[in-house]
Amino acid sequence: MINELLKDAEKRMKKAVEVLRGEFAGLRTGRASTVLVEDIKVDYYGSVMTIKQIAQISVPEANQIVIQPWDVSVIPNVEKAIRNSDLGVQPQRDGNVIRVILPPLTEERRRELVKKAGKMAEQARIAIRNIRHEIIKELDKLKKEGGYSEDDIKRAKEELQKITDRFTKEVDNLLKKKEEEILTI
Repeated sequence: MINELLKDAEKRMKKAVEVLRGEFAGLRTGRASTVLVEDIKVDYYGSVMTIKQIAQISVPEANQIVIQPWDVSVIPNVEKAIRNSDLGVQPQRDGNVIRVILPPLTEERRRELVKKAGKMAEQARIAIRNIRHEIIKELDKLKKEGGYSEDDIKRAKEELQKITDRFTKEVDNLLKKKEEEILTI
């Protein structure tokens, strides 16, 4: 039972780090990436869909994203969705495609993005600590129910702390890397 709890904790903490990785991928760093626009939600004939579901997205140049909707009648909706996103860019219609030119990031915008990345990392740390807290509760419950010695529970808590520290360190490393990426001109 203890091993299952520790494996569960590790799996859930790994998921928290993966979620952070995905959020970081969507943070603009100065280089164009399809990830920046693919999950922007668009009104598509009354239902909400992401750009990646209704269009082909490519990056022909380091500072440009091209979006080619399969249904050209949806182009105005895609433009509006991009304009309303927090990317801070103006989409440009070019025939049946939409071009998103990413201007160089200002120093102020870079600092904002670093702050945003810090908040995202803190959310991941909180999620990891909450998972640890839940597992500790479960271990204490096992101790009360009996069947496990005090030493077994203590060892399990120590192992849990090692797992927690490992994933917290991974979050810190991801944040450091992302901050460097954002601040690199």
